[in-house]
Amino acid sequence: MRRKRLLGVLALALALLLLGNAAQAAVYRQGSTGEEVRLIQDKLKRWGYYDGEVDGVFGSKTRDAVAYFQWRNGLTSDGVVGANTLQALGMPAGGPSSGSGASAVSHDVALLAKVISAEARGEPYAGQVAVGAVILNRVEHPAFPSTLAGVVYQPGAFTCMSDGQIDQPVAESARRAAQEALNGSDPSGGAIYYFNPATATSAWIWSRPLITVIGKHRFCA
Repeated sequence: MRRKRLLGVLALALALLLLGNAAQAAVYRQGSTGEEVRLIQDKLKRWGYYDGEVDGVFGSKTRDAVAYFQWRNGLTSDGVVGANTLQALGMPAGGPSSGSGASAVSHDVALLAKVISAEARGEPYAGQVAVGAVILNRVEHPAFPSTLAGVVYQPGAFTCMSDGQIDQPVAESARRAAQEALNGSDPSGGAIYYFNPATATSAWIWSRPLITVIGKHRFCA
C-alpha cells in the first residue's frame, strides 16, 4: 500500500515537473535554524554523514557533515546547503515558502529520470523502465535508504554518480521510462540490483540470483 501511495504522488509530481515550475533557491549555512535545517540533519544522519543532534540548529558539526556529503557526491564542498545540495538531498529548492510535498517530490522524480538516462542510455525502452523500477524497489527495501535521493546518492550505488554521466542531458525516453516506472511498471520482476556482465568488476554481484535479462543488463534479487 505504501508503494502504491508513493507511486501515485510521484507520478503527479512528474506531471507538475514537466510543466516547468521553478522556485528561488533557499540557502542554509552555519547559523541557520528551523525545520528545514532539522530535515537536512535528519537526512544526513540516516545516510551516515552526521552523528550530532537533530535539533534544527546549523552548527559546525552540521556544516562538516554537509561538506562531507557534498564531497562524496561531486558537489562543491563548502558546507553550505544551496540549490544543488538541496536537490541532492531530495528537498525543495525553494525552502518552506515554496513548497508543498509535491514540490519536494518533483526533485526526486527529476533525479529518477536523470539516473535512468545515465545508467541505461542506449538500452531497450523496457530496460530503461526496469532500471527505474530497481531504484523504486530499493526505496521500499529495508536494506536501502527510504528515499529516492538516499538510494541514488548512497556511496558506490551507481556508476553514473562517479563517472559524470549523471550530469549529461536527460533523454526523452528516460523521462517516459520514469513516468512508466512510477505508474507501477516493473519489467525487472522486483529486482534490487542490475549490472552489465561485460563491464562488471565486482565478483559479488554475480552471486545475486538472476531474475531476468533485458538488453545488456542482468536484473537480480
